[in-house]
Order: sequence, then C-alpha cells, then structure tokens
Amino acid sequence: MGEVKVGRVTGYFAKVGVAAIEVQAGDIRIGDTIRFRGKHTDFSQIVESMEIERQPVQVAMPGQVIGVKARERVRENDLVYKVTP
Repeated sequence: MGEVKVGRVTGYFAKVGVAAIEVQAGDIRIGDTIRFRGKHTDFSQIVESMEIERQPVQVAMPGQVIGVKARERVRENDLVYKVTP
C-alpha cells in the first residue's frame, strides 16, 4: 500500500471531534482511507462523511477546506495522506 500527500490539518474542533483539512493535491472522496501523521499523531481511518461550510460533499478538490470527523485527536499542521492500494 502506498500513500500520497493530499493536504494538512488547519484546525481541530475537540467538542465535536472534527478536523479541518486544507486539500492541497489530488482529491479526497467518501470511502477513501486517509492517514493523519504528525509529531504526536499517526493513525488511519476511512472518510465516512465530510462537509464544506456545513454542507455535505462527496468529493473535495485542491484549494478547498473540508471538515472530517476524526476518530482521534489531530493537531494543526499534521499532514494528511490518501492511502492507495
């Protein structure tokens, strides 16, 4: 399995467990497996839902900032990778 960098975390909302991700390359789709990596962070999860400005979307493209429910705490500037088969 490979990984491709697709973005970085720009914020984390602890009360609701949502990571704000700036998509920088490629795309992120519902059903994709993404990996969060940083100094204190390293886990993978499947994207089950995502939103742009509180509206659900199926695909996020470069330049967009999305909200994704994170199963663990993430930190600002953690990198986001798309796991490829």
